[in-house]
Amino acid sequence: MSEIYSLPVERPGEGVGTLEPYRGQVLLIVNTASQCGFTPQYEGLEKLQRDYGERGFSVLAFPCNQFGQQEPGSDAEIAQFCETGFGTSFPIFSKVDVNGEGAAPLFRHLKREAPGVLGTQRIKWNFTKFLVDREGRVVDRFAPQTTPDAIAKKIEALL
Repeated sequence: MSEIYSLPVERPGEGVGTLEPYRGQVLLIVNTASQCGFTPQYEGLEKLQRDYGERGFSVLAFPCNQFGQQEPGSDAEIAQFCETGFGTSFPIFSKVDVNGEGAAPLFRHLKREAPGVLGTQRIKWNFTKFLVDREGRVVDRFAPQTTPDAIAKKIEALL
């Protein structure tokens, strides 16, 4: 059993759960922010969701306010922004920390399994992306500037 499915995650209005409902899917897990230069990537993430969702793929967005205070809103405000501004259909989880003592267990796991440049486990900015295969293994990490469409071929290979 992969550890990723047992880690606690929180959805607004649903409380704490796990990623168990996503077992068997290819996942793209992203730390997001509404007021970032990379925020337009929501459009590309939604395109991936629409293109591959029926084949067992899901984008999972985790808003984070640790980088330049670019995600100041409440969970409800963030969800409204994503839905209204980008028509997102993928899940937007509750706001998390991705670095430091309070880092969410999911992001601790992702960083350990797919370290960044020079082996760093720190996330450097919003829209860092982690690709997870159907068995729950973290197979790749992408920098914020890597656009969602640049990841499409890797997603297709896992589907």
